[in-house]
Parts: sequence; C-alpha cells; structure tokens
Amino acid sequence: MKDRAQQYHPATRLIHGRMKSEAWEYGHPLVPPISASTTFRLDSSRRGALGFQEYARTGEPDHHIYIYDRLREPNKEMLEEDLALVAGGEMAVTFASGMGAISAAFGVLLKAGEHLVAHRAMYGCTHSLIHNWLPRLNITATEIDLTDPDTLPAAVRPETRVVYFETPTNPTLEIIDMAAVVEQVAALNARRAPEERLYVVVDNTFATPYCQRPLAHGVDFVVHSLTKGLSGFGTDMGGVVIGPQTHHDVFLLYRKDFGGVLSPRSAWSIMTYGLPSLAVRLQRAQESALDVARYLAEHPAVARVVYPGLEEGRHFAVAQRQMRDYQGRFAPGIMIYFELQGATPEAQQQAGAQFINHLAEHAYTITLAVSLGNVRTLVEHPSSMTHAPIPLDAQAEMGIHPGGLRLSIGLEDAADLKRDLAAALAEAEPAYVGSMESGWWVLPQMNTAIAD
Repeated sequence: MKDRAQQYHPATRLIHGRMKSEAWEYGHPLVPPISASTTFRLDSSRRGALGFQEYARTGEPDHHIYIYDRLREPNKEMLEEDLALVAGGEMAVTFASGMGAISAAFGVLLKAGEHLVAHRAMYGCTHSLIHNWLPRLNITATEIDLTDPDTLPAAVRPETRVVYFETPTNPTLEIIDMAAVVEQVAALNARRAPEERLYVVVDNTFATPYCQRPLAHGVDFVVHSLTKGLSGFGTDMGGVVIGPQTHHDVFLLYRKDFGGVLSPRSAWSIMTYGLPSLAVRLQRAQESALDVARYLAEHPAVARVVYPGLEEGRHFAVAQRQMRDYQGRFAPGIMIYFELQGATPEAQQQAGAQFINHLAEHAYTITLAVSLGNVRTLVEHPSSMTHAPIPLDAQAEMGIHPGGLRLSIGLEDAADLKRDLAAALAEAEPAYVGSMESGWWVLPQMNTAIAD
C-alpha cells in the first residue's frame, strides 16, 4: 500500500494517507476508530519482549505490538505514516506539542559540550529554549542572519552539530534559502568525520507541507507544530519530527523517556479532519492573504508589509523558488507581517497595541489570539505579546519591529477582513514622519475614514 499510495497526487494522499495500515487491526472502517486505551493486552511474555525490542533497533518495524500509550499507539502511528508521506520523509514521530518536537530534535541531535547555529529571528518559545534551558545542559548557540547563507561557515565551530531555522520565520516572515544553506553545510560536512556531521533542521510550521517541503531541498529534519495549519481548527495540540528512517527509533526512545506524547484523540482528529482539509483550506486562505497584503501595502498607516507573495518583497525570488504546492504552483502561504508607522519605537509599539485592542473589542472577522493556521483569522502583536519579555533594542536585533503585527488569514471573506482592518488602522492613528527637511518631525493626523 505504501508504494501504491505514491502513485497518486499528493493532495489526494492528504485525504487517504496510507489507506490501510498495519497499525490498526481493523481495516474495514472508513474512518479509523479512536484508540482510547493507555494499556494493551499482551498474549505472552514473548509478545512483550518483541514490543520492547522495537526500541533497541533501527529500521522498519517488524511488529506492530502495543504495550503502553507512551511507547506506541495505533492512532499516532497512522498519523505518523500520513505525515511522513505528505512531507516526503521516511519516518515521522509525533509529540504533545510543536515545542515538544523541537525539544526532541535538539535532545536527539545535540549533547553536552556541543553547539548549534540558529537564525536570529525565531518563535519566542524556541528562543527561550535555546537561551534558558540548553545552556543548563552545556549546549551553546550562536544566532546569525541566515538570509545570507554565506555567514554560516564563520559561525560554525568544531563542536557545532545543528543548523536550525524557520522559513518563513516567526513572526517577521523572512525567507531563508534552504538549498543554499544545505550547500554550505554539505561543504562543511565534507571535511568532517561522520560522527561530527552537521544536521540541518527546519521548522516548517508557517508553510505546512502543502506550501513547502524542506526535505526535498536537502534538509535533514523538519519539525511542525501540528496545532497550527496541519490541524487547522484550533482544537488539538501536537508536534512532529520528520526525517530519515535511521533516526526513527532514537526519537521513539526519546519520546518514551521524556514523555511528551501526543494524545490518541488529538492524533485521530488531525488525521481525520486536519490533513484531509489542508489543501482546500490553504488554497482558499492564500487567495485572501494576497488580497489583504496588497490592501495593507497601500494603506498610509502601514510602513511595510511582508508577505512572500508580494513581488516587491526582498525575498520574493527565493520564496517563489521553494514555496510550491503539490502541483508546482507558487504557494506563499497564509501569514502576513506588517509594520505600523510611528516616530519612535515606543510610538510604534503603542500604535500596535491600540490596533489589536480595537480589533479585540470591535472586530467580527479578526480575533486577537496567539497561534495560527486556523480557519479563523488571528492577529497578534509580537512586540507587546509573544516577545514582550525581550527589550525593544533586543527585539530590533532579532528583526522584530515594535509596531509589527502578525496576521494569520483564515477562511473569511477578504472584503470583510479589510473592513475590520480599516477600522482598527483608523483607531490606532499612528504618528508618522511626514518630512524631515527642516530638521524636525512633522506628525500629521491620519485620515480616519473607514473604507468600504
């Protein structure tokens, strides 16, 4: 069935997956039942021994033997088979959250005394993990601007083992050329012993496998927050690491011992609703995202819009090359980042806070909330929310604008989204630089008319 599934279109495989799986004994239900047992009956000590031996070897499993949910369980295994299939990987191991998957990637690929190189802009919790927790394990990190892959060799040390980045990045939507980074890493690995090799790990949460498949560009491991686009409905939390079969068992072992296990109910929901609807959801939301991005780019209260689909964007050429759907069409995704005008960083941050507060109180189609990839449009202000513990000057070093807003486009009508955005932009009334010819700030009032 694995080989047969490969004959069909990837968007079709999102719906049917493997179609049948040895992970479930009952092949006839159209929708697999939800596994609700934490513990599984063993017919003999021999069966128990075979089940535990799965953690002491590498390769395709010979036995689907279930002992305890934290080890393995049918719904998770069926979802993992489908995730590996749609991402182009040999194996997938799920976790309780996206951060659980990222922690596992670092935990498996790094040990005490080693080092990782990361792109300077990243999800706030990943930043915290790298700076607050990995140092306790004597694992250090260097952050650089990987939008210029030529900066990588100088940052790599003899003890470096992982190059990590998101693309598009959270929240600023920078695009990193995966093939160029892989090329740099391959040149470095050519001079290293196999046990000292560098691994490239990419967080593909923003794009999802529908818009981008990093493994096809030579990346070693890809991580996703299943909570976001792959789930799509804001009902279930999860994460996944996808990569080569050689590392399947060690990731299972890590999950067994650290305990970050995806629940069967969440695995079933993502497999039954999230994956089958992914292509349809993203096709619809991408159309609205481009429309909204163009609207924001023309608004006088907006200083800058970053959306991979805008031709004037700095990273448009790279995005166009590597962000492609299963039919080869440009797939710039559903995420928009835009920055409000303001004379000072403090004024920009205040404008951003006013903007989201107005949306929270008055908007019908846009919800102030963290997360992304939902059927509902969500907005957040990173500077005063997810990255609030980081000082403004440090935020600037990460490329985060004080007036920057992250918008995740859902399935609402684009005209309705623009109506709510117009009202919030008028309410924010950001001050902006009109002229500096005479050496002083000119701060005209914004037009507060709401466009139809």
